[in-house]
Formats: sequence, C-alpha cells, structure tokens
Amino acid sequence: MSASSASPFSRLNLAQLAQPGILAPVPRVGRYLFFSVAQTDQVGACLALLASVADGDTVVTGLGAQCLAAIGADVAGHVPGLHDMPALTGNGVNTPATPAALCCWLRGDDQGDLIHLSQHLENLLAPGFHLDRVIDAFRHGKGPGGHGRDLTGYEDGTENPKGQVALNAALVQGQGAGLDGGSFAATQQWLHDFAAFDELTTQAQDHIVGRRRTDNDELDDAPESAHVKRTAQEDFDPEAFVLRRSMPWAAGGKAGLMFVAFGKSFDAFDAQMRRMVGLDDGIVDSLFQISKPVTGANFWCPPMRNGRLDLRALALNS
Repeated sequence: MSASSASPFSRLNLAQLAQPGILAPVPRVGRYLFFSVAQTDQVGACLALLASVADGDTVVTGLGAQCLAAIGADVAGHVPGLHDMPALTGNGVNTPATPAALCCWLRGDDQGDLIHLSQHLENLLAPGFHLDRVIDAFRHGKGPGGHGRDLTGYEDGTENPKGQVALNAALVQGQGAGLDGGSFAATQQWLHDFAAFDELTTQAQDHIVGRRRTDNDELDDAPESAHVKRTAQEDFDPEAFVLRRSMPWAAGGKAGLMFVAFGKSFDAFDAQMRRMVGLDDGIVDSLFQISKPVTGANFWCPPMRNGRLDLRALALNS
C-alpha cells in the first residue's frame, strides 16, 4: 500500500494513539519531574510499572536516550530519531545540554494533588530511577489569542499549528506499531532577567519579541533579531513546525519559562535553535537579551495503547 493511500487511516487514528496531554491545552498548574538512572538492572521493571499508571493526560511521560541505554536498547534501532539535545555555542550566547533519563510532566488544577502524585511516582520508580529535579509551573493569564502568557506579559504559543497541521507536526506517523502516535519533546528551562527587561522601553520590549504586548499583533517594523522573525516556522526549508506547550515557572526568587516543544522529530526544534543562536546568519535572537536557557533535554514520548503507555518499541509490554 502506498504512503498516500495509507495516510487517511493514519490521520483518523493518530490523535487516539498520542498521549492526550500533548494535544490538550496547557493546564492550570504543572509539575516537571526529571529523573536519572539509579540502578540499571531495575529500569525495565520500573518502566513497566510506570506504563500501567501513566495515563498520558495527568502524567505525560518522556524517555531519554540514557533510559533506553540502561535497558540495553539500541536507540537508533528501537526509537529512530531520539538523541540528546546538543549544546550550541556561538555569537556570545549558548544553550546548555543537561540530559535526563526520564521526564514526567504532571498536569492538573490543584498543586497539592500534583505534589502527592509526584511523591507516588518517585516511590514507584525507585530503585530504578532517582528524582533529580522538580520544576513547578503554572498558567499565567490569557492573551488575545486564548493562550497563556509568559511572565513578561507576552502571549505564548500564538504560532502553534492547529488541527491536522498540529497532528502532522507533533506526532510520529508511518513508522509502525509502538512508534506511530508518539512524539519527541524538547525541553528547556529559561531563566528571565526581569531587571534587564524592566529597564527597556515598551517599544524595545515589543521589538525583542516582535509583537505588541497589548494586542499580540506582529510588528512589521520589528528588527531581524526579533524572536518571531528568528523562529518563523514557515521561513525554514523544510518548514519547522512544532507544538508548544510551555508554562511559566517560579521558585526561590527566580522565574522564567519552562519551554516544551513537541514534534514528529527534533529537526524543527534543532533548526529553530540554530537560527536563534545565530549559527545560520550571525543574527542572534533578541530574546537572549532578557532570558537564557539553563537546562536542555530531549525525550521520546511513547504512544498509548489500551489506556497505558505503549512500550512495544522497547519490548517491555505487548
């Protein structure tokens, strides 16, 4: 059967295979749990337990290359396209790479519920995994387009694809059972410099983003370094569409944005980051003037099957 004749069936079923939290709107509160491998010989059993409780909605799960290596899986053979996020350096800025074995994005309406859920998952995943880092996040306000706002006040996710375009951008298809409906998640914790941002005029702030904060309209006269121009998804060849599901975070007097982008591969995200750092043309994204990423990790988000994580690609369930 040709790819064209198979695609209608794939489109109808693709969303049903995905972890539903990937496609759902950003929740009121969220919590990101990042784990490392503690005992290699326990990782497989712990993943099997996680697969039975992670519903893909309240708990969106991503596995890193370290996790696959721990169970002896050949990353390229079992999950084609999974790789650690590269560290990029150039033109006076850098994006760090801080790989993790496992990420659980907890989603809900009550922060207390997520705290209890995170404790349950930490206990469930021991001794195979160690919880290294927890980031509490939240939805902030509502912009003109209906998306939440970054803590700088600008709407986040305006350029998200919609409908079938979103499914095609965010989800794997045509790779077979255990892979189709999965997704690749690029995660970065961005730390904002609010003092530097507040020193700028309103016009200068708008030119960093490339939109007016008041009405979210894109500015025709924004400089080439404006964030929306650096990351305009249609301007890449091929087009670099991702599905953003970012949330603001705050802890201990610091705050910023927990950036998360889901894609059918990491290609679109990698292309956008290279341009932001100025590796394509020497023009650095103005966003680096008021914010910087302090972490960076990639994950494979398995599809769902019968209400649980589908780990057939790793030969961990049937």
